Amino acid sequence: MPTHTHPTRRLGANGPEITTIGFGAWAIGGGDWAFGWGSQDDRDSVAAIHRALEGGVNWIDTAAVYGLGHSEEVVRKALEGVGERPLVFTKCGMVWQDQADGVPRPNLRPDEIRRECDDSLRRLGVDQIDLYQFHWPDNNTGTPVEESWGVMADLVQAGKVRWAGVSNFDVALLERCEPILHVDSLQPMFNPVERRAAELLPWCREHGTGVIAYSPMMSGLLTERFSHERMANLDEDDWRHGMPDVFAEPALSANLALRDALRPIGERHGVSTGEVAIAWVLAHDGVTGAIVGGRSAEQVEGWLGASGVTLSDADLDEIDAAIAATGAGRGPSRP
Repeated sequence: MPTHTHPTRRLGANGPEITTIGFGAWAIGGGDWAFGWGSQDDRDSVAAIHRALEGGVNWIDTAAVYGLGHSEEVVRKALEGVGERPLVFTKCGMVWQDQADGVPRPNLRPDEIRRECDDSLRRLGVDQIDLYQFHWPDNNTGTPVEESWGVMADLVQAGKVRWAGVSNFDVALLERCEPILHVDSLQPMFNPVERRAAELLPWCREHGTGVIAYSPMMSGLLTERFSHERMANLDEDDWRHGMPDVFAEPALSANLALRDALRPIGERHGVSTGEVAIAWVLAHDGVTGAIVGGRSAEQVEGWLGASGVTLSDADLDEIDAAIAATGAGRGPSRP
């Protein structure tokens, strides 16, 4: 039996019922690529996934590019022998093959989408991808998004994909996709530091598009364990070194001050600062779920309780005031 009971929400108008938190498999791809998180033991990754599933989480979100295919392979390994398979979400459109420098680049050409879909099905060991998503807009090859999204419609028609979504798209791109095939979901970065995705929620509510937010704890920044010292000691190949507007001064101190302001709210609810951050994301009307990463079973244990936290108006006012006082992050602050 699951060790936690999580509320569920329907992903958009026509999608599946998903728990309000899902397991994010970015970090378990390892560190040997341009946007890695440093070295990672696959045994710890499998244990993290198992703990999330034992804890009642019913979906996993990964991507072909995470670890250049390795994350999907680890997900497959973790699912071997699991009784009831969770929903498996993945993404395409960041292509690393044939890149001289090995850095993935956006590519939503039709042939690439078809190839990536088949490769992901093979790596994941599934017959159908539950939610297939375009990872980033293609600002690289000149391919019109209508042409790319038409291929997504073909994959749904062929039965290789159940539901179709996008990640990191703006309203203008969503508007171009919707007449061709309903956009079942949008995946933006969204957390108390990076708040700009709030501006996309009205469109999603109006059009029956679900929202699954990634990095609700700002890639670990809003957890108790993060500090200036930890940032300084991250592996050299950890991608967070490349995000100075969040993880370098003066932004780092402001963001950690916001994290500290979440502590008394967490103490009142009996949860961690990271769980408060996740609850803040889930408090927004239109957000279906939050994607939460974990590199070990211990890390997963630290956020499983987030879906049971309901922030009061007073809590949200307190977070508002902390955002204003610290000057942390960017975007609107109110749910």
